[in-house]
Amino acid sequence: MAKQKQVEVLEEVIRIERINREDYISLTDIAKFRDTDDPRYIIQNWMRTRSSIEFLGIWEVLNNPDFNRVEFDTVKNESGSNAFVMTPSRWVNLTNAIGVISKSGRYGGTYAHQDIAFEFASWVSVEFKLYLIKEFQRLKEAEQKQLGWDIKRNLAKINYRIHTDAIKENLVPPELTGKQVSLVYASEADVLNMALFGMTAKQWRDANPGEKGNIRDEANAAQLVCLANLENLNALFIKEGVCQSERLQKLNRIAIEQMEILTTDYNIKRLEASE
Repeated sequence: MAKQKQVEVLEEVIRIERINREDYISLTDIAKFRDTDDPRYIIQNWMRTRSSIEFLGIWEVLNNPDFNRVEFDTVKNESGSNAFVMTPSRWVNLTNAIGVISKSGRYGGTYAHQDIAFEFASWVSVEFKLYLIKEFQRLKEAEQKQLGWDIKRNLAKINYRIHTDAIKENLVPPELTGKQVSLVYASEADVLNMALFGMTAKQWRDANPGEKGNIRDEANAAQLVCLANLENLNALFIKEGVCQSERLQKLNRIAIEQMEILTTDYNIKRLEASE
């Protein structure tokens, strides 16, 4: 399923869709920069030129194994003449192209792979193309930042499941009430908090009454990586039958060792810089 986003370029809203793991940019929206009333005419004029057809064909040869080269040669030979007419849908039907897509409906229009869209934008306006590239890069940087956060968050969730399962299997007798079980989980969570942060969740809340989150929400990238490791180790220690006080001492020593390494690690610093 296509996922749509948008950027604003020189007061024009440009739609971007993720199609088959590639970014496709609306040529219709770009064309509105030159002609708001009839952007299709701008696209067709661009596709009439021989240089545009050659560019589209070369792109398809490089990216589309099913591209119909025989039909492309015919189209290329006809391009540039006064009688030559080409539309996005005709181009796709003749050559089995994938770089340009026509969509119907209220929010439809012509979309093209980012490589093609930038080429078209250059034909419409060099200034517009440069601003479009800038806004597109800003969007991709924001996506990478979100991806980095999602990876860290999902890693923490996975390790949290490993940790709580170990608690359930080894520390929670079946006859305990739900309230008693929650106290055990909270206690084990604070084992990790004490080992890494030197305080319990309650102690952090008492020291930060104005904060809406919790102690782990304020953790940096190095601390989150270390926390994920400690959760795995604590689960292992629980299964081995190590008592809580001994586990806390072990985890604290490991946390100190790992944080000394992680705080100087180049990749961790890059991850923090992207936040």
